[in-house]
Amino acid sequence: MAEVTPARILLMRFSFVGLAFLVIFFHLLPLDTLARNWAPPDLLTALAMAWTLRRPDYVPISLLVPVLLLADFLFHRPPGLLTLLVVLGCEFLRSRGQNQHEGTFAAEWLSVTVVLTVITILNRVTLSLFAVPQAPLGLSVIETIATIVTYPLVVLFSQGLLGVRKLSATEAEILGARK
Repeated sequence: MAEVTPARILLMRFSFVGLAFLVIFFHLLPLDTLARNWAPPDLLTALAMAWTLRRPDYVPISLLVPVLLLADFLFHRPPGLLTLLVVLGCEFLRSRGQNQHEGTFAAEWLSVTVVLTVITILNRVTLSLFAVPQAPLGLSVIETIATIVTYPLVVLFSQGLLGVRKLSATEAEILGARK
């Protein structure tokens, strides 16, 4: 029951923002100046989806949008496109997550896989329609696969070290009554 207190929710929201800034910081570090034939996973998207599915009260839209929009600007992506797609994907997962409190991790991982794949396809199609230069298809596929493969590690990190567990039915009722 202690995990539903307003102080805990606020602390975890700050934790999410801190983790997001840490991911952005390490992504921007010039550790390798040569071109790569692979793309790293999108840890920010995986983190947003894991936290949205497990504890939607920790990652409201009003927190998710500025963090993802900042990432768009800093990563020199078209501002707002990937933010919109990830927010829509997280909201879809949030709506499904409320029905899957006792669902298996395999079902959760499959849902995230489908959402990540749809986000990648919609992002590439939209960029193509507006003739915006984009990474080669192979790199986009590698990034999506890497994000899908990394998702269980993000969940393990979030759950094991930060205590971001799925809401119990009682906690969901308490949060529902507060809104």
